[in-house]
Amino acid sequence: MPLLPFRLTAFRLCLLAALSLAAGSCARSNFFQSDARVGPGSTAPLPATADSVLATAGRHYNRHSGFYCWFWGRHYRRTWAAAVPARVLQLATAAPGGLRPSKSGGGYQSISMTLTCPEGRDYALRALDKEPSKTLPFWLRKTFLLNAVRDATSAANPYGALTVPPLAEAAGVPHSRPHLVYVRADEQGLGPMSERFRGKLALLEEKFSSLASRTPALAEATNFLGGEAMLAQVYQHPTYSIDQRAFLRARLLDVWLGDWDRHEGQWQWAAFAEPGGRIRYLGIPKDRDQVYFRFDDGLIPWLASRQFIAPQFQTFKPEYGNVSGLVHQARFIDQRGLSQLTRADFQRMATDLQRRLPDSLIERAMRRLPPAVFALEGERLGTALKARRQTLPQAAVAFYLSLAHEPTLGGTAQAERFEVYRYTDSTKVRIFSTAARSAPAGDSLRFQRTYFSAETQKISIDGLGGDDIFEVTTAAASRPLPLLLYGGAGHDQLRLHGPGTRLKLYDEASDMTAAGAQKPHLPQKKRGAYNRLNDN
Repeated sequence: MPLLPFRLTAFRLCLLAALSLAAGSCARSNFFQSDARVGPGSTAPLPATADSVLATAGRHYNRHSGFYCWFWGRHYRRTWAAAVPARVLQLATAAPGGLRPSKSGGGYQSISMTLTCPEGRDYALRALDKEPSKTLPFWLRKTFLLNAVRDATSAANPYGALTVPPLAEAAGVPHSRPHLVYVRADEQGLGPMSERFRGKLALLEEKFSSLASRTPALAEATNFLGGEAMLAQVYQHPTYSIDQRAFLRARLLDVWLGDWDRHEGQWQWAAFAEPGGRIRYLGIPKDRDQVYFRFDDGLIPWLASRQFIAPQFQTFKPEYGNVSGLVHQARFIDQRGLSQLTRADFQRMATDLQRRLPDSLIERAMRRLPPAVFALEGERLGTALKARRQTLPQAAVAFYLSLAHEPTLGGTAQAERFEVYRYTDSTKVRIFSTAARSAPAGDSLRFQRTYFSAETQKISIDGLGGDDIFEVTTAAASRPLPLLLYGGAGHDQLRLHGPGTRLKLYDEASDMTAAGAQKPHLPQKKRGAYNRLNDN
């Protein structure tokens, strides 16, 4: 995932371009190592019978002076250059029946692809090193700035993902099981992607994309979906929902590990059938390449990680620092996957995780690092995890407050009624899945929560589709929280009881009718932001 946001602001571009010009050099054409193998005989062709090698994830990151590192950061340079043992990828024996190449993958940095086996199980092959040139506009790809963006990869610990499985297992979070492999420099079996993987260290792990991928913990799953497909279902009908408590457990594990890159594309979702024809989605984290991130140990990255530039780049330390920045990248999915949970829910879950993650488990997880990497980082990372575990409840509260600040709620493509009760110190929101009833049945209530003025600045509600009813009751002489209502598609109604203080309405079709009171001004065709799928 990108170490620099793809959608850079003009200010950031100007700042980085200025740094590029000041450096006065061009992008290096031979930036990356040609082959990960090191040691005696590493320049000779690898024998066909070889099953393991000694290799480095990226020794090119450790070829800089002390002044350069003061300016750009030391990051994990020594870890990238450490020689580690790795098994040679053997497609014929890596899984039952062998592995065959399928589609290529990856975002603007990752080099990855999907491999399949005859039993229907899919695997992800993901190179440890990155190629982030596409994160930059074309006109900057020939400048020194490309060197800097490529070099920022060294802020990630290339082997951190290896430590996560036992920690996730103990925490009760579904997980994959990555294995370190070396792709031969003469590999031919990866199809069109063979050239991009040759000579690289990579992680091979199962993908949760078919029922053949089910583990004992997911034995009852009826389907596996990607993030967009899951959200499309949740937006379509109220019978589909996210398992919010399970998602909170996974997200607090992310916070503890310092994994900042958890946006909606970083999850798979297991579907479970519930009584009444309902479907519950359980989140499965994937792509753990940013755990234990170390970024702010140089002048330029320290400036870049400030709140007003790129607050998500939080360095993994014994203390949490800016929790709001740490969870910033996942704000869209967090708002939708944690909307019903209270401050007490966050605290209880953090306390439970403290109990599940003892010192002995942390020490065992760190031993999953390659020996040379453990010697460099194992003790430091383990000590930091133990310290962060002790203050996890406080970090959980900070996480909760970051979401409670400006919550975004939404309906579905079906008709719903949104009841809002507004007072000076609080606002109560209830969402019913059947808006046509004048008095909803008890089982039609699908959401209920009270927001407090001490925690929340404003509330946004997006009706999406259907003929929705917004019923807003405001106590007389009160100064309630600002309320933004988005009607979306369908013929919507506003029922206003009391003054329309600090209330703004937006309706996609501009046809919202007002009952019982004069309707406030309606800006034309302003979309809500709840359903990103339709906004892109």
